Amino acid sequence: MNQVRSRTLLFTAGVIFLLASMSFAFDFSELEESVSEYQLENGLKIIVMERHDAPVVSFATYADVGAANDPKEYTGMAHMFEHMAFKGTSTLGTTDIDKELELMAIEDSVWYELREERKKGRMADSTRLAELEKAFVEAIENANQYVVPNAFDQIVETEGGVGLNAGTGSDNTVYIMSLPSNKVELWMALESERFIDPVLREMYRERDVVAEERRQSIESNPISRTLWGLMSTAFRAHPYGNSILGHMSDIQNYTRGAALAFFKKYYVPSNMVVGIVGDVKPDKIFEMAERYWGRIPASPKPERLATVEPEQAGQRTIELEDRAQPLFVAAWHVPPATDPDWPAVEAFADYLGQGRTSMLYKNLVKEKKIAAASGVLAGWPGNKFPCLVIAYAIPSPGNTNEICETEIFAEVEKLQTELIPAEEVEKIKARAKADLINNLSGNLGMAIQLCGYETDWGDWRELFRQLDRINAITAEDIQRVAQKYFTKKNRTVAKLSTIEG
Repeated sequence: MNQVRSRTLLFTAGVIFLLASMSFAFDFSELEESVSEYQLENGLKIIVMERHDAPVVSFATYADVGAANDPKEYTGMAHMFEHMAFKGTSTLGTTDIDKELELMAIEDSVWYELREERKKGRMADSTRLAELEKAFVEAIENANQYVVPNAFDQIVETEGGVGLNAGTGSDNTVYIMSLPSNKVELWMALESERFIDPVLREMYRERDVVAEERRQSIESNPISRTLWGLMSTAFRAHPYGNSILGHMSDIQNYTRGAALAFFKKYYVPSNMVVGIVGDVKPDKIFEMAERYWGRIPASPKPERLATVEPEQAGQRTIELEDRAQPLFVAAWHVPPATDPDWPAVEAFADYLGQGRTSMLYKNLVKEKKIAAASGVLAGWPGNKFPCLVIAYAIPSPGNTNEICETEIFAEVEKLQTELIPAEEVEKIKARAKADLINNLSGNLGMAIQLCGYETDWGDWRELFRQLDRINAITAEDIQRVAQKYFTKKNRTVAKLSTIEG
């Protein structure tokens, strides 16, 4: 879940003022010393931070799998499985598991026949199609009569749980919740069980839910269509070019067998990390982890994605038309978050277009009023692999995408030819530190960050080295990355134009 950060401006402004007056020597050693780790024999790593301020605990189960790992013909499968992980087990979510499994097998059998007939296209037997479609609806109804809906959610809520959720990104999938500290063993039992014994009930109904999610968030949203059109144009080889939700035709052809194969490949202990932060004792946590999570058999960690996006040889452009307000977006290829250049890339993005003090906002929105909104996003659609920095502008009435394009590229050129003043560099660092500290202030944020750094960097301790990386940024670093990455041949441009009617 490596999404672009958001800020609460008033909070940030206050923290920036405080941090800008300090020597930036914030000491994370006490926080680091409160973290303990333990690795089970099956490969699962448990990371625990003690915080005894309140009798609550936050949990993050972090799977090193995202949309970039989706199989061919099954794009969106990482997201689909995230949905299915809430459907229960053979003992939770059913009134009769034996009868339910028997009817689910019939449901699958009918679906495979229907799927194959549909693939024939115009050669399909229309009569046979109608028969199979009717049989499929009946099979779904028969299997679902034994389902206890939302059983997992109801137990968590009944026992005082809050924040039960999950999210799939291009790089990873994370499952989260918070519970009273006397319910830790309940979490151990529930969470481990759903990754030991998942029953993918309601699979075909949930598939329709995901399809509708795609319709609403992408197909009916001109801005989303423009952004994903940009992604697929910028990435010709790497799967970052695929939507997290997947292609509609793939969604509509999902099978339970494909979802189970995906689970067995990626949801193995060696590919997962658990983060626990709150009112707990590590020794007790590790003992319970052995008892519950230790039941999962060991399996090799899946190979890391090998596809590398080839260097771009020239600007790429995509143009879309819709009955919507115009939008201009430009994207540049940049290295992953673990690259030494990443802090300077983030600093560049911050100064160029993040917040009301940024160059783009002051120039395009506030002073020249040629844009109703503007911004810069770093690390799209993920940042475990080489990714994109995106700059966008929504032209104000009477202005055009081309005017915004000219102004954005002019501001980028300034950063390539002029050094940022020293006091502005310090403000950039202060904002980065405010964001970092804010993300670590809550138990859940800390649990997610510990898991993320363990997964992407190979060591959760790198989280506490982030301040050092921020402190090391110089104006020369920002200018260097501006010259290195933010070039014409390395960029992709997308324009959404308004059509009448």
